[in-house]
Amino acid sequence: MAAIGPWWILIVIVAFFLMSGVRIVMEYERGVVFRLGKFSSVKGAGLNLIIPMIDRMIKISLRTVAMDVPPQDVITKDNVSLKVNAVIYFRVMDAEKAIIQVEDFLYATSQLAQTTLRSIIGQHELDDLLAEREKINKILQAVLDKQTDPWGIKISIVEVKHIDLPQDMQRAMSKQAEAERERRAKIINSDGEFQASAKLAEASDIIGRNPVALQLRYLQTLREIASENNSTTIFPIPIDFLRAFMPKDK
Repeated sequence: MAAIGPWWILIVIVAFFLMSGVRIVMEYERGVVFRLGKFSSVKGAGLNLIIPMIDRMIKISLRTVAMDVPPQDVITKDNVSLKVNAVIYFRVMDAEKAIIQVEDFLYATSQLAQTTLRSIIGQHELDDLLAEREKINKILQAVLDKQTDPWGIKISIVEVKHIDLPQDMQRAMSKQAEAERERRAKIINSDGEFQASAKLAEASDIIGRNPVALQLRYLQTLREIASENNSTTIFPIPIDFLRAFMPKDK
């Protein structure tokens, strides 16, 4: 009986050794295996076995990552100082490159996004930044995607979230917007006056060619006055109508 004891201990040690080589990889992960420090393979989802003390597995998530780019101090092409922040969406497409080609792909992507944001925004004027944000987002996405491709990372979306302008610039833009609204209001009012005067000129031409139209308009005005609840109504009578009742000079 005493001789059986060491065998059981050996079996337990071997079982523990084998169990230590079991790795479970989730569906959204990939396991990069290094054997004696050299790249060996990339393991997919499920139960995987590695050689303990010889192999090492590093798990990488393939899910899309949403990363905030902190506010950056930027000077635009027309020398306006402002703060801009953004958000980027990316995912690992090649787990091997994400581990081997860069030390920390999350940190590297964050730093690259900050420097690229300052560089691209600095190449545009403030009006372009405010009016063509979608175009700038696409430029940022294309530049970042090209630079992170050797790391096995795909940049899918870049969105500029907030543009913080200085107070004096905000006041200047507010005054400019107010002046623009007043200009448009004056133009609309002038157009209305021009159209009204054109209609009046057209009406006067019609009345000049057809005097009966003036009498019809006169009768319509009398009907509108009579329809109101007035205690006293004054009817204007044309002089030509009264002349028929005036005595004629002998």
